[in-house]
Amino acid sequence: MAVAAAFLSSSLLPTTPGSHLTPFTLRSRLRLFTRRAVVVNAAAATLREVCSGRVPDHVLQRAEEIGYVVPTEMQEQSLPLLLSGQDCILHAQTGSGKTLAYLLSIFSTIDFSRSSVQALVVVPTRELGMQVTKVARLLAAKACTVMALLDGGTLKRQKSWVKAEPPAIIVATVASLCQMVERRAFSLQSMRVLVIDEVDFIFGSSKQVSSLRKILTSYSAASSRQTIFASASIPQHNRFLHDCVQHKWTKGDVVHVHVHPVQPMPSHLCHKYVICTKKERMHVLLSLLERDAPKSAIIFVAGQSERSKKAGNPPSTMVVSDFLRNEYKGSLDVMLLEEDMNFNARAASFSEVKGRGFLLVSTDIASRGFDLPQTSHVYNLDLPKTATDYLHRAGRTGRQPFSRLELECCVTTLITEEEHFVLRRFQNELKFHTQEEELPLMNCFPG
Repeated sequence: MAVAAAFLSSSLLPTTPGSHLTPFTLRSRLRLFTRRAVVVNAAAATLREVCSGRVPDHVLQRAEEIGYVVPTEMQEQSLPLLLSGQDCILHAQTGSGKTLAYLLSIFSTIDFSRSSVQALVVVPTRELGMQVTKVARLLAAKACTVMALLDGGTLKRQKSWVKAEPPAIIVATVASLCQMVERRAFSLQSMRVLVIDEVDFIFGSSKQVSSLRKILTSYSAASSRQTIFASASIPQHNRFLHDCVQHKWTKGDVVHVHVHPVQPMPSHLCHKYVICTKKERMHVLLSLLERDAPKSAIIFVAGQSERSKKAGNPPSTMVVSDFLRNEYKGSLDVMLLEEDMNFNARAASFSEVKGRGFLLVSTDIASRGFDLPQTSHVYNLDLPKTATDYLHRAGRTGRQPFSRLELECCVTTLITEEEHFVLRRFQNELKFHTQEEELPLMNCFPG
């Protein structure tokens, strides 16, 4: 109780630097702080120590074999809450270990001997779903079934599979999940854990938000499950926390675990910009690639507008990838990823870039949860629409363990003079510093 008294005397503000825990009620704040005090005092050195007695030993062993030994700050703060069954909003920088945290929570909760859908992870894109499924299957090591519902074309076949042998864990996009539930392929009444990854993106999508609300309130009740939301960016998070309780998306004592709230952008990234005209930017990009010699890179371009589609113009991704295949003389493979590609083509692109050097040309579809640790550079050929988009694009680099020590991880944005104020606005909002780069090799540009 001495801890509790100190907590009350400090105006209910957390004392751990670089973190912010926001439970919804005063009672839960007091309860949470006493939990947090135990975690901080224990100073657990390994992931096994944090999870001991709650996550099955074979799962922890697999995690260690994969390389997950020391918990990240996000995992150290969130796992004691998650493993006690607390509803949580995981809000931390990209690459902070949110995925592993919620998967360990799932494995601590499910009954491996039971044949029913016990955990559901909802993702906004197929690529993120493929990644989450892969990690879940590695950790499960065949102790339970993990099924991915990511494409409408295979749902008919999967419907018969899921009826014959219900998986313990399902990873699904919003549309695929709703199709399967409405076809009565399975019920979510036995679900014990619901995870919504990249929650702000799904709530911000006009195509997905109504279905997400249905998943949260109609298919199962918040009172009968643990609900976990995760994202690097949750705008107006206090309002979101209120809405979670008000609309019964979560229980009333949901906890907002906010790591590094003052610095949303990972501090080890280098940010640069080059001012050039739209006509020059392709050749500027080419010169930057030759000068930077990235280990691997993602080149972000704007999505194609409906007007451009109707006019029969090729998408920017195709224009840029064709240009690089013709002009780039380096050793990296030029790859393409865009939203309109069918599932098999997108899956092939995603698989091909794993474990090899690449230049991946993509729209913002690659900015959410896309985990390619070898990415050393990000280039914004088109300025992102929002600061949140910039944050998630930038978060695709610097993800490899110790990469901040071994190589420079850099985000370079190509802008016109008129766009400079927009980049400054992103800089002020996300609290990072950018430096201007001189326009490289002007004499190589066509007149």
